[in-house]
Amino acid sequence: MIAEFSIHPIGIGTSVGRYVKAAVKAMSEIPGLTLDISPMSSLLEAESIGTILRAVEVSHRVLRSMGAKRISSTLRIDQRLDKRRMMSDKTRGLKRLTSAKS
Repeated sequence: MIAEFSIHPIGIGTSVGRYVKAAVKAMSEIPGLTLDISPMSSLLEAESIGTILRAVEVSHRVLRSMGAKRISSTLRIDQRLDKRRMMSDKTRGLKRLTSAKS
């Protein structure tokens, strides 16, 4: 299962890097979770939805512990049930499509 997740503390100023860094560090310690970090969000990969939701919960907990009074997050889940898919499969497929001559 693949998910896209972003988290933002609100009301702490324009620089949120230390908060995001702490959330990423906490998520990286979750067994069975693979992370791919981008400037706008994190891509999460896990066998179960529970692991994905644990990453969201851990991230919120970390930001609260850092003093954030308001937190906004988004979560988009791609749960394919007919076969197992990984982030690398989707990336490889997209590269193959974009490199094919029309």
